[in-house]
Amino acid sequence: MTDHVPASSALTPTPPADDLAAAFQIEGWPVRGRLVRLGQAVDTILSAHDYPEPVAALLGEACALAALVGSALKFEGRLIVQAQGDGPVRYVVADYDTAGHLRGYCRFDADEVAAASTGFARPGAQTLLGKGVFIMTLDQGPDFDRHQGITPIEGESLSLCAEHYFAQSEQVPTKVRLAVGRITTEAGSAWRAGGAMIQMVAGDDARGATDEVWDRSRALFATLGDDELIDPTVSPETLLFRLFHEDGVRLEQPLPLAAVCRCSSDRIASVLGSFSEAERAEMIEDDGMIRVTCEYCSSVYALDPASVTTD
Repeated sequence: MTDHVPASSALTPTPPADDLAAAFQIEGWPVRGRLVRLGQAVDTILSAHDYPEPVAALLGEACALAALVGSALKFEGRLIVQAQGDGPVRYVVADYDTAGHLRGYCRFDADEVAAASTGFARPGAQTLLGKGVFIMTLDQGPDFDRHQGITPIEGESLSLCAEHYFAQSEQVPTKVRLAVGRITTEAGSAWRAGGAMIQMVAGDDARGATDEVWDRSRALFATLGDDELIDPTVSPETLLFRLFHEDGVRLEQPLPLAAVCRCSSDRIASVLGSFSEAERAEMIEDDGMIRVTCEYCSSVYALDPASVTTD
């Protein structure tokens, strides 16, 4: 049965269904929310490497989370979401900049991931990462100090890590849902990801106490299904209408998202320039070139050693 969205629902005209981040407001409620839908962007990131399925899913969660949080930034810069531990996945990172560009990658031990994936359920964050830390970093550029928050890895999804982070570092009641999966269409199989987040706005003299409304918001939010977050046939406004139609919900102007890596020949040359001449000599291949593969997008750069200058 198709949901009918009445004109009075106060939702904006239908935005694109994919590769977007948008804030939403529940009419009259002291709750702010954000929604992320990722199609081609996350498929590009995850398909750049031959990741095992659980590792790709973990990275997809990180990308959706980075877009959820980063798209709320009020300054130009980057948000970096990362987690590292002693488990099969040593490191996962997703990098979002305020132009809406995303990139990410994982470091992992394939044999250990395979051993952790023998059960019926997909292994989650804590199983894959083990004991370690969850980190969010705000980077406003070279003229500002980075702001970094660190909390222990808790729970079998990065959404639980994020909720714990906001509770500990920001003291903001927060609920997060993240979903990653593959869908098959006539065009083939592709990765998709989605995320949603709500946060309570603190009460004041004008609003009064907000705890009761927050409890109701959490109860409605808990009905959100993973399949709804990644289903390309469910538009963003339809998804929100399903959750909050009795109260009215307004979707704000969406920000487009794209998989864009910042690697370039100049950046690679600059990195190589930080090595000694002897170290660079060891990197030269039989054809006389130095080749470097970007960890994020897997692009391969071939540079003439003579073109690399030392800093």
